[in-house]
Amino acid sequence: MKENKQKVIIIAGVTGVGKTATGVFLSKKLGGEVISADSIQVYKGFDIGSAKVTKEEMQGVTHHLIDIKNPHEEYSAGEFARQAEEKVIDINNRGKIAIIVGGTGLYISSFLFPLSSNCERDEEFRLQMLNKSNQELYDMLLKIDPKSAESINIKQTDRIVRALEIYHLTGKKKSELTRDFSSKYDYLLLFLNRDRQEVYDVINKRVDKMFESGLIEEIKGILNQGVDKDAPAFKGIGYREVLGYLNGNLSFEECSELIKKNTRNYAKRQITYFKKLPNIEVVDYQDRELILQKVENFLK
Repeated sequence: MKENKQKVIIIAGVTGVGKTATGVFLSKKLGGEVISADSIQVYKGFDIGSAKVTKEEMQGVTHHLIDIKNPHEEYSAGEFARQAEEKVIDINNRGKIAIIVGGTGLYISSFLFPLSSNCERDEEFRLQMLNKSNQELYDMLLKIDPKSAESINIKQTDRIVRALEIYHLTGKKKSELTRDFSSKYDYLLLFLNRDRQEVYDVINKRVDKMFESGLIEEIKGILNQGVDKDAPAFKGIGYREVLGYLNGNLSFEECSELIKKNTRNYAKRQITYFKKLPNIEVVDYQDRELILQKVENFLK
């Protein structure tokens, strides 16, 4: 029954559309707490390139799932889904409103609509796998599920092991699993909409500001701490291009333009991805009154 489901509000949208500010606005109005759905903001020290929410921007609102991982650690959509569920239950039990805010579509869809074989972990199997080299693990995956192997980097140990684990436990290939679009949550999914050219202009200005704020210095500092350039945290747009600049593969101008281009392309993919999700409501990013009304009606 719907009334037994955990209630959750989700504020999604493309890069630079104003998700953070909207989440804070709603939290302050309704007594909410924010759960971040951002694949790079989970990493400690990766602040400027991820446009990580600052203490000032939080305005006293509690934010969860930020700065919870070290740069060398993998973080998956499945792990996000599990941790976000724990946070939603905790926030709701304390009489607060749970608001997921972010643009990583895979995280949000994995939270709302888990794969059809959402099997538990087999710790003994995982230990056996982690005694093998990445090459051995990848070769195993190539044999049983070449389609999944195509979409996973050989260095992404956790994802390879998870795909092997699913096959070990269920006999099903991860690539053949489907999403069940009936959610165990009572959710309101709002997608903040903005004119595409305006979004592109915001992205271009944001990238310029990142450099002015010390993006290159941030990355040099991270590398000087001994973080490997192949660490999972460096997969984010902005970080990988600057690594190319620091390696001498790109000029500064090429690096800056490539970040802008890749971010614009990512925004296009975000729009396509989110608009396929069920029950999504598209709202103008500036219409705070309508956004608040929709949320209040949902909470009733």
